[in-house]
Amino acid sequence: MGLTNDPNYKKLEQWYKANGASLKMREMFDADKDRFSKFSVTLETNDGELLLDYSKNLINEDVLKMLLDMARSVGVEAARERMFGGEKINFTEGRAVLHVALRNRSNTPVLVDGKDVMPEVNRVLEKMKGFCQRVRSGEWKGFSGKAITDVVNIGIGGSDLGPLMVTEALKPYSKGGPNVWFVSNIDGTHMAKTLAQLNAETTLFIIASKTFTTQETITNAESAKEWFLQTAHDASAVAKHFVALSTNAPKVRDFGIDTENMFEFWDWVGGRYSLWSAIGLSIALHVGFDNFEQLLAGAHWMDKHFCSAPLEKNVPVLLALLGVWYVNFFQAETHAMLPYDQYMHRFAAYFQQGDMESNGKYISKNGARVNYHTGPIVWGEPGTNGQHAFYQLIHQGTRMIPADFLIPAQSQHPIRDNLHHKILMANFLAQTEALMKGKTSDEAKKELEAAGMGGDALERLLPHKVFLGNKPSNSIMFKKLTPFILGALIVWSWANSWLRRLSLSCRTIPTFTLTTRPPTGLSASSRKIVHELLRQTSCLSSLVESVDYIKALL
Repeated sequence: MGLTNDPNYKKLEQWYKANGASLKMREMFDADKDRFSKFSVTLETNDGELLLDYSKNLINEDVLKMLLDMARSVGVEAARERMFGGEKINFTEGRAVLHVALRNRSNTPVLVDGKDVMPEVNRVLEKMKGFCQRVRSGEWKGFSGKAITDVVNIGIGGSDLGPLMVTEALKPYSKGGPNVWFVSNIDGTHMAKTLAQLNAETTLFIIASKTFTTQETITNAESAKEWFLQTAHDASAVAKHFVALSTNAPKVRDFGIDTENMFEFWDWVGGRYSLWSAIGLSIALHVGFDNFEQLLAGAHWMDKHFCSAPLEKNVPVLLALLGVWYVNFFQAETHAMLPYDQYMHRFAAYFQQGDMESNGKYISKNGARVNYHTGPIVWGEPGTNGQHAFYQLIHQGTRMIPADFLIPAQSQHPIRDNLHHKILMANFLAQTEALMKGKTSDEAKKELEAAGMGGDALERLLPHKVFLGNKPSNSIMFKKLTPFILGALIVWSWANSWLRRLSLSCRTIPTFTLTTRPPTGLSASSRKIVHELLRQTSCLSSLVESVDYIKALL
């Protein structure tokens, strides 16, 4: 039975046709002072709290119940069990989908065809650990006797996007590690510009290709080897400067790499979920193996939440259902991921692949063409850059664009008495509040009159100062971006996309002050977010005095 034939989907569809247009967030907040508590989840992790506020969405308790009923009736819980149980749910290739085993820190057996895969997973992790320690300590020497200072990861798709995103996000934890570079594009510019900045004597290349036949990767690898040999002049030196992430030992050996320096992974590891495997070697080299293990631990923590939490409090499930709601009923075509942390600047790009490659299908498991939307276009940039680029369309455009806003309560760099982060937090808060509330004609008129405008000039400008609001968003907060929290956030978003597969004029935001108490005039949702930011930030005494210069809407 297809999704649209499910009785609970039909029930939701009928409800939407009768009531969807009447869902007004402002009115729902005014009518229910407990809306935030009803539509938010706080997770107590081993490394601080994770808060999901989904109260600024076009849902009420009836809608949420129908969405959850639909999830149950289409078999979300059973499908989850099949995946974690090692069943071959990748039916087109006849494979299990067990990247969760790679981050299984409990070491409980994970069976594929009756065999526990955990001993092999742990063997490769131990091999990675030893290699990382040798490189980072300087014990591993290049052909001229010098230690490694730079690592170049040559891969494409999942062998590039995941490690690149994570190494960028965890830069603050890279002390003592080599610099990392990533080359993916077959365009020679990518390789040439990277090599121009490197010293062959101190550079290690990681060739990431399961089959060791991927055209872009092997072409780039051959070019890197050619460049290297112009300095080394000895083919045997390749073994000291090239390692492989692959399962094709003969091809690796033919390239000149010692197969002792080949790190394996398995056919049940999909490319877009492979950063937890040997594909994450560049991550471990950059931030250290202890931090890589923390990344795995955070992911495993979220896996356990995904497996055990009731659907009503299951964060990936809730986000996935909201995605189905907007894509199939409100005809939303895109979804914006907006991290208010510069270190997460590749977060949206990584999840473009995770969501769009996973859900980019028009044929059901039964081979029939689907009659519903399988997934949105995923995109985004860090805040506040996006505010001065595309937020205009989110606020005042004609298409619905649901958005996820992410922010740490604590900055990695609290410069100028944390001034930058205070302004960043104010922007984060103001955006979600403005998307929800909008600005009525009366409110805009009062602002213009207060600025001294009147008559025909006011009437001409007034329509351009109004925006409708009622735009959905999620607010995702965490104490600080650590390896553990990043691992949890990746799984949070991955599970969300997996579940969906189943089934500026220079106008300013209204001024407010952030002190040690939430400002008045905000929705219950935003007041609670302010409270959490204040509670978790390390500097409560002097949050930004005024944010009247925040230009959020063009």
